[in-house]
Amino acid sequence: MKTLLLKILVVTNFLLIYSCKSQTTNDYITFYNNLVPKLNSLVPNKIQYYNQNFSNFNTELQNNGINIISFTYYPKVIPGIQYYVLNLNFIELDMWKIASENSYRRPFISITFQDEIPSQIDQLSIQSQGRWNPTIAQFFANMKIEKIEFVGINGYNNPDRTIK
Repeated sequence: MKTLLLKILVVTNFLLIYSCKSQTTNDYITFYNNLVPKLNSLVPNKIQYYNQNFSNFNTELQNNGINIISFTYYPKVIPGIQYYVLNLNFIELDMWKIASENSYRRPFISITFQDEIPSQIDQLSIQSQGRWNPTIAQFFANMKIEKIEFVGINGYNNPDRTIK
């Protein structure tokens, strides 16, 4: 009886673990192929957001069903200490890992602002752990966009790294 119970527990645990498997390569490809057409649809009209508040572009992303997951920020000129560039990321960490392990392109949007990103971004980034949220969106809302670049949207395994 004990061995039967043990076998049932082992099989149940195995099935449970198997059913809770992590994201797969196919999941990433499906995700990429669903997201990228939405991003590509914004490319032709991106200049209409130049000299406009970030909130206008953020609204357009939301209207197109594009969810920002995380963000990073960078200097305009490297090396530099003044931040002007905001990168918007659309994938969770587990998908990011799959993209990296398979050398797949990772789609993101790089936005350069006309003015320096205020230094408060450092503390906000720490508080949010780099996750996008309404507070972060509001922080950038009135910043004027200088340039928008779409990166990694030429195919998940395409060697063409042309920025759009």
